[in-house]
Amino acid sequence: MEQSEVVLRAIGILTQSAEWIRTANRDAGGETDGQAGGHTGGGTGAEGSSPERGSGEGQIGSLLAEVFPSFTVSPESTPLEAAHAVTAAALPPMMQLIGAFTYVFAQLAEVHDSGRTDITSEDLLRELALRMSRPNDAV
Repeated sequence: MEQSEVVLRAIGILTQSAEWIRTANRDAGGETDGQAGGHTGGGTGAEGSSPERGSGEGQIGSLLAEVFPSFTVSPESTPLEAAHAVTAAALPPMMQLIGAFTYVFAQLAEVHDSGRTDITSEDLLRELALRMSRPNDAV
C-alpha cells in the first residue's frame, strides 16, 4: 500500500472519530454539539459504508489487515529467529502507519498552534485528503 493511501485512510479514521465521539456522548447523554474531542467530524466516504467498515474497529482493523503483510515463520525456527522474522515483517508497515498519523497530526497541530480560526479540523482533514488524492502532492 502506498504511503499516500495510508495517509488517506488515517485521515478517514481521524475524520470519522469525531462522529464516534459524538455518538458515544449522545448514547451516554453527554454533549452532542460537535465539540467533543475538540473538532467536528466530516465526510471522507466512510459514512455510507457498511457497519463494520464505518465502525472504529472495522475501519482500523481493515487498515491494519491491508498494511500488514501475511508471513509465515518456519516451525523449525528458534524463538529468537521467530521474533526476528516477525519484527522484519512488521516494522515497515508499523513505520508507515506511524508516519501517516504523525503527518496528519503535525498538519492539524500546525494550524491549531498558529491560532487560525478560519479553518476547522474537518475542513483541514478534507483539504489534506484532496491534496493526498492528487498524485503530485502525495507525501
